[in-house]
Amino acid sequence: MAKTPREIVDEGRLSGWQIAALGMTILLNALDGFDVMSISFAAPGIAEEWQVPQDVLGWVLSMELIGMAVGSILLGGMADRFGRRPTILGCLTVMGAGMLLVPTATGVAQLSLWRLLTGLGIGGMLAALNATVAEFSNARYRSLVLPLMVTGYPLGAFLGGMMAANVLDARDWRGVFYLGAGLTIAAIPLTFFLIPETPDWLVDCRPVNALQRINATLRRFRLPEAIELPEPSADPRRSSIADILRPPLLSRTLLLTLAYLTHVTAYYYFVKWIPKLVVDMGFDASAGGGVLTKAMLGGAIGGGLLGLVALRIGIKKATVIALTGAFVMLNIFGQAPEDIAMLGWIAGVTAFFSNAAAVGFYALLAMAFPPHVRATGTGFGIGFGRAGAAMGPALAGILFARGLDVGAVSLIISIGSAVSIGAILLVRLTAEPRVTTDRHGA
Repeated sequence: MAKTPREIVDEGRLSGWQIAALGMTILLNALDGFDVMSISFAAPGIAEEWQVPQDVLGWVLSMELIGMAVGSILLGGMADRFGRRPTILGCLTVMGAGMLLVPTATGVAQLSLWRLLTGLGIGGMLAALNATVAEFSNARYRSLVLPLMVTGYPLGAFLGGMMAANVLDARDWRGVFYLGAGLTIAAIPLTFFLIPETPDWLVDCRPVNALQRINATLRRFRLPEAIELPEPSADPRRSSIADILRPPLLSRTLLLTLAYLTHVTAYYYFVKWIPKLVVDMGFDASAGGGVLTKAMLGGAIGGGLLGLVALRIGIKKATVIALTGAFVMLNIFGQAPEDIAMLGWIAGVTAFFSNAAAVGFYALLAMAFPPHVRATGTGFGIGFGRAGAAMGPALAGILFARGLDVGAVSLIISIGSAVSIGAILLVRLTAEPRVTTDRHGA
């Protein structure tokens, strides 16, 4: 019996072209990391120039997260209907435009609008990227490459932080967004060249010349060609949010969304407020950016290690361990002394666990849904999760404005990671791939 394109990819080796395509998704997620963190790097300068109070600043820090929530839900479904590749390219264009418009803002309202636009692009791209990575990888390494893709986020924030610190030394906060816009726009032709449409989407949606396009991608990946397309379903499947909100996907959709939402509420409070909290301690803006950069480095290391651990014990167990560490470390961060070196270390370890847990959720979401609703399901989880994430910085701003200190705010918001542990333990997934002793290599 002829193998399906999915079986060919699952059972094959990872070729150089596959690794290049997967590497490009890491770079795209790095752009996401820089774009989202750019407002954190710029926040002290914005607050000083426009005299923005803390409660209003909390909402400014949350605007692209709100955009990401809407983009993940609405544009994520487009990736299932129109393809992963065109969705990624379109969202990159929106991201670049949003970043380029931010420096033209003359006040908080305009700034918030352009950050919302940037978030729309990021949200749609994330849903499409998650599906793309799951579908380009073979079965053996899927539990590794999904977390590796997500580590691009803190890596981009880390490298972007170093560049942003230099930009802030040379000019005002607007330069950070010009840098981000240039990097995002430069990624568009690279994406066009390196990332083809996925065979899974072509099989499921069957556009004109689907088999020829599938085999062109399989040849590029140095894999055997498919002889024919698998028989279509008697009831053609169309991507719909309704599909993930009824059995058998309903329970995993709701539990994973709740778990991701409650954790990233805590995570984004932490990463969004670091620079401002450091400045409030009496240090300059570059010191705040330095602490955030150390946090992003810790997050990148944590995300990468989670992928390796997941190969051995499974992604669900690895994510629960990371969530436990995140809960503990966020409370330690809340009690950290006003010592810049110690703050950097504590922030790095906190982000190590917090980002590792976030990485785990991206892998869980991609593995929880079948191909015809993979981007829809991922977008739904990420979208509502990012809506909750928007509450983190905003809630912190309200609590700070009411006189609570960092320790009290951190304790209140860290409850989100504890709730996340309970929700994820209730999720039932199909068997996860593990490292085996077969002859297939990377």
